[in-house]
Amino acid sequence: MPDSPTLKSRLDALLLALPGVEARTIHGLDAYFVADKMFACISGGGVGLRFPAQVATELQFSRDHVTAFQPRSLPATREWVQVNRADPVDYAKDLELFQESIAFVKKGRR
Repeated sequence: MPDSPTLKSRLDALLLALPGVEARTIHGLDAYFVADKMFACISGGGVGLRFPAQVATELQFSRDHVTAFQPRSLPATREWVQVNRADPVDYAKDLELFQESIAFVKKGRR
């Protein structure tokens, strides 16, 4: 029986197929970049994603699988949320969120 897909392998398959997305390791975290800016990283069994602060807050209150993002006991920031899925395959359901995060990061801070 084949091994079940890991979170990193599922995210690699999903995100590296998007134009301009690269995978790197930064501070021990598997991360994803576009235009040399990080938009996502794997931490604590979930995926951190960057959005405008207001969007991040709305996502935390409107989706039961989205929480505040706090990697490795570092302080949480208003622009990051964590998406938690029990099955790594289910992150494909969040493709729109990944694309929204990429668009935000490409535009730069406002």
